Amino acid sequence: MKINVITLIPELYDTYFNFSVFYNAIKNGVFSYELKNLRDFGLGVHKKVDDYPYGGGKGMILRVEPLVNCLNSFKEKGRVMFFSPGGRKLDISIIKEYSKLSTITIVNGRYEGVDERFIENYVDDVISIGDFILTGGDPAALTFIDALLRHVPGFLDEEALLVESFEENLLEYPQYTRPEIFEGLKVPEILLSGNHKQIKKWRDQKRIEFTLKHRPDLINK
Repeated sequence: MKINVITLIPELYDTYFNFSVFYNAIKNGVFSYELKNLRDFGLGVHKKVDDYPYGGGKGMILRVEPLVNCLNSFKEKGRVMFFSPGGRKLDISIIKEYSKLSTITIVNGRYEGVDERFIENYVDDVISIGDFILTGGDPAALTFIDALLRHVPGFLDEEALLVESFEENLLEYPQYTRPEIFEGLKVPEILLSGNHKQIKKWRDQKRIEFTLKHRPDLINK
């Protein structure tokens, strides 16, 4: 998979992708990424990328010209996406949908917003990671990329994806490790029994209980 990113903070991605499993995945050819600093496509001597909104109001709006020129500098764009609270809500079905693509381009907003002409004419998909506002699209982009790559073949062992939260609209079962007893708190006996059939039954039940307690809305789906 090829991930293109338009951003004003390219350092975020280089740092993130140099970490552990991402670094190994790049080295093994599971995915690659290309960053474009929007500032490089800014206008005039000062490389200006934003301006005041027509009609008044606080904040600055990213201009359409630098965005279009930056986007067109990619040889292959694939599906172009943008993060906004007004987009369709990100969930596991969208993650799996994108994991089947060979190339995607993520455009990250900054400041107060982006000229709507760019969104309407150059963006294929607008995604929201939740009903809240961030200072820019980059934290949302990294969240999306992290979740996305888990479903790209070769990024993780297949066994790691067999039972995850949100599969079958259920949360994952609780996990425990050593020590067996900590401050009087014991690991459930069933997990120490070695009876894999009963352990699976216990875990399936705990998935339902956890979901009912923490995310009953998933049960309603």
